[in-house]
Amino acid sequence: SKLAALFEHPLYNIPIPEVTEKDKLFIVNAMEKFSLHSSGSDEWVSSSKAETLLPTGKTAYDTYPTWLKFHVGINRYELYPRRDPLLPALLRDLATQRIVGSVQKSGGTQLKLIMTFPNYGQALFKPMKQTRDQETPIDFFYFSDFERHNAEIAAFHLDRILDFRRIPPVSGRLVNITKEIRDITTDKKLAKTFFISPAGNICFYGECSYYCSTEHALCGKPDRLEGSMAALLPDKILAKRRSWRSPWRRSYHKSKKAEWELNPNYCAQVRETPPYDRGHRLLDLIDMTILDFLMGNMDRHHYETFEKFGNDTFLLHLDNGRGFGTYSRDEPSILTPLQQCCSIKKSTYLRLQLLATQPYRLSDLLREALAADPLAPVLAEPHLRALDRRLGKVLAAVGHCLAR
Repeated sequence: SKLAALFEHPLYNIPIPEVTEKDKLFIVNAMEKFSLHSSGSDEWVSSSKAETLLPTGKTAYDTYPTWLKFHVGINRYELYPRRDPLLPALLRDLATQRIVGSVQKSGGTQLKLIMTFPNYGQALFKPMKQTRDQETPIDFFYFSDFERHNAEIAAFHLDRILDFRRIPPVSGRLVNITKEIRDITTDKKLAKTFFISPAGNICFYGECSYYCSTEHALCGKPDRLEGSMAALLPDKILAKRRSWRSPWRRSYHKSKKAEWELNPNYCAQVRETPPYDRGHRLLDLIDMTILDFLMGNMDRHHYETFEKFGNDTFLLHLDNGRGFGTYSRDEPSILTPLQQCCSIKKSTYLRLQLLATQPYRLSDLLREALAADPLAPVLAEPHLRALDRRLGKVLAAVGHCLAR
């Protein structure tokens, strides 16, 4: 396994700082037991109210479902640890847990559903809209492109291979539209949009601002539909997140250009603007830029951080559905922050160099990681080959900076 060898490499064993209580997203009461009430209530029940005593030798933490252990493990430095024993179980839950509720997620340009499991875990379901080998048409604007379910799956694994670990776990899943969406939804607006197509397939389209119409309906075969299931982050009521507008955000206009596209010295401005004027925020943003360039994602207008940790924490790389749309062409403008600022974390640069070597070739590692997904093959081969080509371009950009 090339993947196992990669995670044994010294560059993937650089320790994170010691995690103190204030560095944890949640402080957990060791005596607090997670209990599922038969009444259907999803409240936390403390051990004093719980009807059953904990089995001998077990801690309260052992009673937590996997999604809750994932939430409890989040800290200032990482969304999940490198050698996370929870990860296989969490991915398995996303792929196999019984779905007991499905409602449409509000907002956004395209249809997404929130799926609920019997243990009160939730996942964000993005349905399949395109086949693996369909490329984004060359005349499409980046903001009118489809979101791809397989891009969400591949982005999670790529982010982990780069050792960023800033994307919540994602698994592919085959969903039964009839039993797991239509028959159990409590969302009246969603329920009204189901129909049977002339081919006899079950279809629905929901309500959203862009692609929610009969012409853009999602249809099963006859009711089986592929999609990505992403573990949800803790509710914002429990763990507030701050949304930051990216300084290199595109104009989202058909003819206007953004300031960074016109001003080659734009980075000097950014460096003087909080929170980029101190700490590692700018370097974290360049990490995200590299991830986006490798997968061809032009749609990174915002990013988020957990409010509790202030400016001294990692960026969340959420919403990656517009990645992996093309393999026959690259988008050099995505690398602009790296090229204008000529800055990169040493650890990131060393890992990128490692991923360009034969024993740890990036395309091989991602192919291996995706092979275990229920929807494998997740990416068409040309997308994997494009990763190696783009990695070469990132390293060339850093080389150009070093030469300057």
